[in-house]
Amino acid sequence: MKIKIILLVLPFLIYSSCKKEEVKKQLPPQPIKVFEVKATTVPIYEEYVGQVYGEKDIPIRARVEGFLEKRTFEEGSRVKKGQLLYTIDSDPFLEDVVAQQSMVSQAETVLIQMESDLNRIKPLAEMDAVSKRDLDMAQAQRDAAISSVKASKANLKIAQINLGYTKIYSPINGIIGKTLAREGEFVGKNPNPVILNTVSELKNIRVQFFLSENEYLIAARQFIGSFGRVETKKEKLNLELILTDGSVYKHKGVIDFIDRNIDASTGAILLQATFPNPDRLLRPGQFARVKVRVANVKDALMVPQKCLTELQGQYSVLVVNAENKVETVQVIIGEKVSGFTIIKEGLKSGDKVILEGLQKARPGMEVIPVVTEYDNKSTNKQ
Repeated sequence: MKIKIILLVLPFLIYSSCKKEEVKKQLPPQPIKVFEVKATTVPIYEEYVGQVYGEKDIPIRARVEGFLEKRTFEEGSRVKKGQLLYTIDSDPFLEDVVAQQSMVSQAETVLIQMESDLNRIKPLAEMDAVSKRDLDMAQAQRDAAISSVKASKANLKIAQINLGYTKIYSPINGIIGKTLAREGEFVGKNPNPVILNTVSELKNIRVQFFLSENEYLIAARQFIGSFGRVETKKEKLNLELILTDGSVYKHKGVIDFIDRNIDASTGAILLQATFPNPDRLLRPGQFARVKVRVANVKDALMVPQKCLTELQGQYSVLVVNAENKVETVQVIIGEKVSGFTIIKEGLKSGDKVILEGLQKARPGMEVIPVVTEYDNKSTNKQ
């Protein structure tokens, strides 16, 4: 009985299946969006973490020992070159100056006496009234008195210089930071602060970052003129600075320093870029990422990353061939650039890669390719 039922139902199933196939065959080719691959020159960028420094970061030091008497500025404010910043107790240094002045006076008095004795002996020596030895002795004493005056004046000069160091002035125009010593502290000798403060000029800022040896070689070969003669080729390497909040700093920078050697312990080389900072937005100590163009890939073939399918480390794309049929093409990928991926092998210029409807497209399916420009802005936002 069961066999009879199956025999009766089987023709129905076969008929229904044939009908579905006929419906499928009768469906016209559907339009599908494709991306046309074109050869182009693609700049390759890398990002490196760098630290921000002022154009000038000048430490303010106590050059003599003593008690800090007064701070004459507001912390965190702008100061001018030559502006008084600190005063150190000057009484010990004034006493030293007075003492050295006294020593100079004594030495000058002795010199006057020695010159008088020499002038008195010279005529007597010419008349052989005194011995040649007495004349030589007088001459030597006069010369020693001259040297003593010079030494006393040098000591006085040192004392006056040390007295001058009790007043500390700003060496540049800039912004001064938080003082490391307070009024009444003994400064100029460890463990008390020797560096009292730092003044930074922030009209421009310096960003220092490191490249590995391999990264440096790639970039240096690509931009040999700029890396070899940065002072004349700065315009070729306009850099971008990406701040910690993800925003791109509006001013471009240039590389103005490359260290002479690669650090043997780290295998990296130090580079420095300078950026304008007219609004004083950037401050020393900040961290930021420097975006550097390290290479130009000529005749690169790029496809949107969304076109790629990965399976066990192998990548493929769906391509519409000359007969408007879909086929799967295995590819070898390269660098990723702003929502696109460079294809090293597998595609050629003019190929049409399916951009949308990857789930519906099947190899062998006939479609109507609609060439579409790909806007990667939405991808980047995501």
